[in-house]
Amino acid sequence: MKNNKTRRTESLRPLKLGVLVLALGLGACADMSGVAPAQAKMRSPASLGLAADTAPAPAVSADWWRGFGDAELDRLVAQALTSSPSVGLAQARLARAQAMAGTARAATLPQVGGEVDLDRQKFTGNFIYPPPLGGSVYNIGTAQLNASWELDFFGKNRAALDAAIGSARAAEADAQAARVLLATQVTLSYFQLARLNDQLTVAQRTLAQRQETLAIVRDRFSAGLDTKLELRESEGSLPDARQQIEALHEQIALTRNALGALVGEPNAAQTITLPSLEAINKVAISQTIPADLLGRRADIAAARWRVEASVRDVDSAKARFYPNINLAAFAGFNSLGFGKLFQSGSEQWSVGPALTLPIFEGGRLRANLRGKTADEDAAVESYNAAVINAVRDVADDVASSKSIVVQQGEQRAAQAAAESAYQIALERYKAGLGNYLNVLTAETSVLRQRRLAVDLDARVLDTQVALIGALGGGYQAPPGQTRASSAMAAGAVAFADSEKK
Repeated sequence: MKNNKTRRTESLRPLKLGVLVLALGLGACADMSGVAPAQAKMRSPASLGLAADTAPAPAVSADWWRGFGDAELDRLVAQALTSSPSVGLAQARLARAQAMAGTARAATLPQVGGEVDLDRQKFTGNFIYPPPLGGSVYNIGTAQLNASWELDFFGKNRAALDAAIGSARAAEADAQAARVLLATQVTLSYFQLARLNDQLTVAQRTLAQRQETLAIVRDRFSAGLDTKLELRESEGSLPDARQQIEALHEQIALTRNALGALVGEPNAAQTITLPSLEAINKVAISQTIPADLLGRRADIAAARWRVEASVRDVDSAKARFYPNINLAAFAGFNSLGFGKLFQSGSEQWSVGPALTLPIFEGGRLRANLRGKTADEDAAVESYNAAVINAVRDVADDVASSKSIVVQQGEQRAAQAAAESAYQIALERYKAGLGNYLNVLTAETSVLRQRRLAVDLDARVLDTQVALIGALGGGYQAPPGQTRASSAMAAGAVAFADSEKK
């Protein structure tokens, strides 16, 4: 009989064997030393001049285009958001990213599958099968359930899932950014039609004015008060005015086509009544850069989630250096002959762990980790570029808005002076106190100021739309993601710092 000490020693052997296997597994892990961590750092709002104590500006409405008070514009934007291929493409990319997240989530869960095999097989007589099995033909049946579960001790699958979720949320933000961009482009194209329409009005007014002037010159020529030179100069101004009108008609046609393409229906803009700049409301927008700018823009939200995804990809790449432990099991029936398949003697089952070790991978794991680290640096720098461009966009649009107001004041004064000078030159010419060259010179100044007035009015609207887009265009992160994204950005910075230490 064995003594108690011997029995205790024998009972501890499986445990010691397990510890030994685990120790050998950890010792045999591939070496990741020497792979430099990510070097890029995410820019903070303070580094961009967005002080935390600055009062946030009012949020932009999600349907901001309605503030311009144009029903036709509202209809076009609504149709574009429904029918445009660009929105459909963004939604398709989002659906694919969500499907990839589902695939990554499945890797963290147990897998169960069924198997039924019914075969007729001849067994060789010159191998391990003894007679009467060897050299005979039998039916073989198998019916069983297979199960496996990877025990994610080192977080490889969880990190891959987090990366996939980050990519899906980035795609979701991209889809919102596509909607904001589309609404902005439709509105700008609509305002371009309004500008061209007002320019057409100026050009038609110019043609009518030159026709009236030609009638005066003809009367003076018939009375012997003007020479043929003045008559030819006046007649020559008409083709030029008609050419400008035709050029504007061409631009209007092209802009209609572009607007139809944006809306997703090529003929959608062919029948709309051309708008006038005067009929479009101006909207009041904050003239300061809000402290919470980075949380307002979908493109920055997408860049933040891509940083998160890249950080988790690095985690997953590191976890691949460690052992992979799986639990595998099956239970079912197996028999020679189909009639005995489900009898009690045909039962079979198996359960046990499996350990795989990355001992020598030819540098594949290290190269993969270096690549993921480079991807993280690229994602961080892309985020930094996005936030810098966001601040610049707002600063540029604010500066333009303020400057255009001053330019409009000066332009109105210049136009009033030009209109007065033209009337004086025309009256002096009618009275025989001035020559026709003075009339042409004064008219040129008037036409230039009229065109400039239309362009400045259009720039007011264009700058307002651009500023709305720069402020996020009404983007709102889905519930639960606003805080998560801010915490994620801070966590990504902390992660990068810890890796460098």
